[in-house]
Amino acid sequence: MKRNKSFRTDGPLLYLIATPIGNLQEFSPWALDILNKSDIIAAEDTRNANFLLKHFGIKKELFSLREHNEKEASKHLAELIKNGKKVVYMSDAGYPGISDPGYLLVKEMIKNNISVSTVSGSSAFLNALVASGLETKHFFFYGFLSAKDNEAKKEISSFKNFRHTVILYEAPHRIIRTLNFLKDELGNRRACLARELTKINEEYIRGSLEELCALDGSTLKGEIVLIIEGSKSVTTISEQQIIDRVNHLVSLGSSQKDAVYVVAEQFLINKNHVKKLVLN
Repeated sequence: MKRNKSFRTDGPLLYLIATPIGNLQEFSPWALDILNKSDIIAAEDTRNANFLLKHFGIKKELFSLREHNEKEASKHLAELIKNGKKVVYMSDAGYPGISDPGYLLVKEMIKNNISVSTVSGSSAFLNALVASGLETKHFFFYGFLSAKDNEAKKEISSFKNFRHTVILYEAPHRIIRTLNFLKDELGNRRACLARELTKINEEYIRGSLEELCALDGSTLKGEIVLIIEGSKSVTTISEQQIIDRVNHLVSLGSSQKDAVYVVAEQFLINKNHVKKLVLN
């Protein structure tokens, strides 16, 4: 067990900066202060970072940390921080680690006993959720579905019986495909499509999945968030199906602990019972 007080020591610290998802005024004074005091700004895309920093009159050394070099880049940043450099990391829009690089970076920091603190900002899926008109008490954020049709259908099937609101990200060129897959797999549920959040063309489209499928895809530009109503049906499941469902979630990248929790929540089963089935 590790306990780290981010601001009570002079020890090494990495800041994760949440960046604007559209409107640049989303950037907080605290975030700008941290960036101004940093030595090195690591970014998912240094070109986008340079544009953002230039807007606010900030000029710092930039370092590229993206999906394809995250493991090695994280080790390099850990060494820089241990040698006294003030380092921050920011993704292109929203929070690092949410459908963006950042997870391996945080793991490397924790491994090296470097504190990690997040500077708050906008999140596309939270913005969309709270304005969607769908249930917000409990929700399941999935992120992007696979670009491969068969894989995407399997992923949708894996959360078909979830009673909680489901949140997806999707690219404009795949949105109609994904809406049709959702309708076919989940039925004609209520949903909300949110796009271009905090920008001048921000739009919320609320209706059934069938209605959303009838949209003209050419009018759905920009980053898209889909909010889908949870299942209302009561489903029974066998012990073997429980085991198979946990194993499927693990194959998609979930830890066994998280998969057990999700399946228990999904089918209203005691978590210890699911765990016992999987471990036997």
